[in-house]
Amino acid sequence: MRYYSGHHVRQDNNADFSIRALLLRGTRSTVCRVDIHTDHLQLFLDDDSGKPFTSFRRVAQSLAAHDEHLAFAMNAGMYREDYSPVGLLVRDGRQIHRLNLASGFGNFYLKPNGVFVLSASGARIVESSKYRSLEDPALLATQSGPLLLYGGQINPVLNPQGASRLIRNGVGVIIADQVVFAISEEPVNFYEFALLFRDRLNCTDALYLDGNVSSLYAQSLGRDDERVPLGPIIGVTISGRGRHY
Repeated sequence: MRYYSGHHVRQDNNADFSIRALLLRGTRSTVCRVDIHTDHLQLFLDDDSGKPFTSFRRVAQSLAAHDEHLAFAMNAGMYREDYSPVGLLVRDGRQIHRLNLASGFGNFYLKPNGVFVLSASGARIVESSKYRSLEDPALLATQSGPLLLYGGQINPVLNPQGASRLIRNGVGVIIADQVVFAISEEPVNFYEFALLFRDRLNCTDALYLDGNVSSLYAQSLGRDDERVPLGPIIGVTISGRGRHY
């Protein structure tokens, strides 16, 4: 795991993932690249007592009690007032919350929406309606919306002149074992954010995770955003010996 700040690479000494700052059309974003073969990617929602974590700090504290530490984390999808996910959530191969194919109001329901999935065959992003047809069972999955990219094409519902500009974050897949997480450091619209994944990160598929609440934890950058209480959280963890699970 490498960290990039400006044009300088920052690498966590105990991991292979990388974080860098990128400019696209004058807008800064911070990007984390994860190798799913060497980095231990996990989803977090509730602690051992069933109480929602709601913050990176509490996730890190829980991991520390098990001789692990949190190297990188980001909010991982939209959630309700009780911090439960709006859509599908699978952790360690166990479904925590079911797939949501309903229609409704808000970004989650902009179609097509999608699911970020890790399985034995690697990482992928699929349209929500196609999730149940996947052959390999999910080890990890989170549903959100809208899709930013699908098959290298920008989602046609995204307007290049869109007036809604927010701090946004999302996840993209380059190839089956290479995943990127990105957060804009300045307000952007959906289309501009999709361009980041397509033109700078060379992703074939990308999924919007959220906006306005978007937050980043990056240990080697000394960054721990505490903007608002969070629902699902995704992150890279490292064992106490610095080895990957």
